Amino acid sequence: MKLGDKIRQLREGIGLTQGQLAGSSSVSQGYLSQLENGEVKNPSAAVLLRVAQAMRVDSDELFEAAGYPTVRTLRQLYEGYESTVDADLLHFLAHLPRDRQRQLLFLLEGVERVLTNTGDNGNGGGTSSVGADATKAVAAAGR
Repeated sequence: MKLGDKIRQLREGIGLTQGQLAGSSSVSQGYLSQLENGEVKNPSAAVLLRVAQAMRVDSDELFEAAGYPTVRTLRQLYEGYESTVDADLLHFLAHLPRDRQRQLLFLLEGVERVLTNTGDNGNGGGTSSVGADATKAVAAAGR
């Protein structure tokens, strides 16, 4: 349902006129009429919140009708989402201090470069700097 239709349906359902709703939501009656007629393309969140509060309805109803993301819509989007990262690894990482997380990330990035290197790393075809990268990563992680 479009935003304007939603506002009109809710307003009429609780028995308010446009003037009454406009007054209690601190918007002009003309602007409220434009909202209901679909003439306002991107109403501000503040206006939608005031209109929802004036009608005593969940503001998510108006935000969703206007096409704005809400916590409810984001939950629905990610409902079936499953992390590809092992839960035990996430738990372990979450308990590390931030500086140790960064060191570990640096180390893992160095290891990844070593594992994915095809032999030409920009130093003329050799792999000596790859070994140096790994050595730097290990050294940094040990600090």
